[in-house]
Amino acid sequence: MEERLLRQFDDSRENTFWVYLDSAADINAAVDGARTKAERGAAVYKAGKDHARRTQAGLLRALDAAGVAHTSYWIVNAVQVKGGDEKLVEKLAARAEVARIETDDVIQLPEPVKAAAHKRVAGVEWNVDRINAPKVWDEFGSRGEGIVVANIDTGVEYTHPALEASYRGNNGDGTFNHNYNWFDPSNSCPAAEPCDNMGHGTHTMGTMTGDDASGNRTGVAPGASWMAVKGCESNGCSEQSLIAAGQWIVAPTDLNGQNPRPDLAPDVVNNSWGGTPITYWYQKIVDSWRAAGIFPSFSNGNSGSDCNTAIEPGMYVNSYSSGSFDIDNAISDFSSRGAGEKGEIKPNISAPGENVRSSVPGGGYEAMSGTSMASPHTTAAVALLWSLSPELENDIPATEALLDRTAIDADDTSCGGTAADNNVFGEGRLDVTALAKAAPHAPLGAIQGVITSDGARLPGAEVVAQGPLDRTVHTGADGKYTIPLLSVGDYKISVSKYGHVTATADISVTDEGTATGDVTVAKVPSAKVTGSVSSSRGPAAGAVVTVVGTPVVATADAQGNFETTLPLGSYELSTSYSDLCLGRGSTTAEVTGETVLDIRLPDKTDTFGYTCDAGPADFVTGDHKLGLTGDSGAEKVELPFPVSLYGESYTSGWVSADGAITFTEPSTDDENTAIPSSSAPNTALYPFWDQLFYLPQFDAAVYTGVVGTAPNRSYVVEWRNVIHMWGHGERFSVTALIGEDGTISYRYKDTVGDFLEAGAQATIGLENADGTDAFQYSLNKPVLTDRFGITFRTTKTRVDSGSMPREKPRDTGARH
Repeated sequence: MEERLLRQFDDSRENTFWVYLDSAADINAAVDGARTKAERGAAVYKAGKDHARRTQAGLLRALDAAGVAHTSYWIVNAVQVKGGDEKLVEKLAARAEVARIETDDVIQLPEPVKAAAHKRVAGVEWNVDRINAPKVWDEFGSRGEGIVVANIDTGVEYTHPALEASYRGNNGDGTFNHNYNWFDPSNSCPAAEPCDNMGHGTHTMGTMTGDDASGNRTGVAPGASWMAVKGCESNGCSEQSLIAAGQWIVAPTDLNGQNPRPDLAPDVVNNSWGGTPITYWYQKIVDSWRAAGIFPSFSNGNSGSDCNTAIEPGMYVNSYSSGSFDIDNAISDFSSRGAGEKGEIKPNISAPGENVRSSVPGGGYEAMSGTSMASPHTTAAVALLWSLSPELENDIPATEALLDRTAIDADDTSCGGTAADNNVFGEGRLDVTALAKAAPHAPLGAIQGVITSDGARLPGAEVVAQGPLDRTVHTGADGKYTIPLLSVGDYKISVSKYGHVTATADISVTDEGTATGDVTVAKVPSAKVTGSVSSSRGPAAGAVVTVVGTPVVATADAQGNFETTLPLGSYELSTSYSDLCLGRGSTTAEVTGETVLDIRLPDKTDTFGYTCDAGPADFVTGDHKLGLTGDSGAEKVELPFPVSLYGESYTSGWVSADGAITFTEPSTDDENTAIPSSSAPNTALYPFWDQLFYLPQFDAAVYTGVVGTAPNRSYVVEWRNVIHMWGHGERFSVTALIGEDGTISYRYKDTVGDFLEAGAQATIGLENADGTDAFQYSLNKPVLTDRFGITFRTTKTRVDSGSMPREKPRDTGARH
């Protein structure tokens, strides 16, 4: 249960909250065998509805009995509740099928900035010309015909001259049918027809399909049709409206919300919205869109130029997000950078997003800047591609691969990644002409074959076809490969795999024919390489040995031994290990025949000499309850013995509500950062520095105590039954044991399940007095497990001479 939800009950307003269940429909199994987009959408809708009906039945009966209003949603298996008190929430939270209960959030639209428009190029806006859309119109004859795009936004002015003709609800005779073409879940519009009270949605739709008779050619895909959902009531988008919008996109309804028609779902949906914190609440919706064959296009956020600023849902692995570049092809300062979920490169691609001129309510045009302006370019590019190449229509993985491969590389690795794919530009700048050229065009054929080496089938070989189209695939475990959807013509096949000589073959593809492309490749001279990986703790079972610059990876067995085969030559081997108290080991090898290597993993140490040991450990509790509550604050404690840290000794300290202990001044900063850092807090222990919260009904509090006998006592600080501020309500506990002998140990209990409880946004370690030295065990990584412990010890034989117990405040700036 969220702290924000508990605060809500202190207010006089009506309480609205969400009850999320702990299961989801198996939509991927549901669409297995579906042949068309309509069949896929119907299967997703049915699977979601049936699962929600079964799993929500008991919860809905309880809500009926409580007499509170509620609305069921199948796409995320959740129920919105309006009314009820804290007692009802506690009863619902105790139900076995309930995963979490959350507030009814509002996501703020990334606010676009009004700007001066750039000059048009040959009658079209600079941004439309920059991605080469007019060339696709003229050379390939595709303007997006037959494809339906949608946006979830602030609405659309459907009578705007640039948009009226392409509205799917336009009957062509001066009348309109808004059923299945428009949805306003909050009933914000004055009538049952599309409206836009903010202008944001009209602007983004204009970049997708805008084209009017007076020469305002703002749209990338002016031949596509559009439909819309008002998921954002104003400059904010409520959770209820966004979830309802996501559900309606899969199965549009009439204006009364009845008679769902998955066959009338759009092909592509643009989402120029998003925000933080990261709770993954929209992920099931994006999963459902993909399963239904609907391309999920998102903006990446306007929180640049810092790294790690990509917003949800664009930062999801399963979303395709766009960053923004300007007329000089430079990344926009405001464009959010990655990484995204699970370290995914974000954005996926970049498109024009500065000084983009498009339609606004009232029939006019304005220039705006933001990744909200960039994402519609990508959405419309998909419409152009699918109109031009129906074989790719609703094939989302193949479409993403083409977008990635045809983007113009932009080298900026300042936030990680490579020159070709980085967390600033993504795969590069969108180029729809390159996209069109790479698309398959009728008539079509295919190539399939078997790759062999030394009489055996070869798995994992890369097969590159170059000809009218360029394609790259890999052989399966059986050595077979297939390259479908190839334009007719002559191709050169190139087959390569590490440790083998590249082989080629010439193959012709005919109309509706499947050409055979069997190729045999030879091995290069190689030799066996064996070795062992060890540390001060003994054999490093499970250590991963990587041969740098090659795809070769070996894993050490239970005795720390590994074996692989390498072509003759010189190599560097690098070894990593799951024990974060150990550093990486490396060695060089000259392979001229059978080679034996030994790799030693060094103990990780900081400058002062602290090192650590980690592994299974018993949990230790305190017995004296401190007064910390809520989500912030620090309380001073007197220590039962002098505590040594980085050569200094302390007799008192401050225990923070946010999982830290400081010794020279209190800290209430819950925004964890990397250590060391000169900004406060310093002189600190960080068992779990993160945003923690305490629910009194779960006996959540901070406890202290003393265990052991002198001179081997330990002072205990226990954060008991806390929850993560942005987690799903799972309780966990953390203890710090501060030893009289100079050791420091952290213990963890119930740190399982959601990645936040495992430390995915926490700093774990310890730091000296001026922020120049620290042992950072982990930073924002889910490395913790239940009943796990980390013990820090110094390799110095004594405390520095002249050190005396001290307690002195320092004047430092707050850490940002």
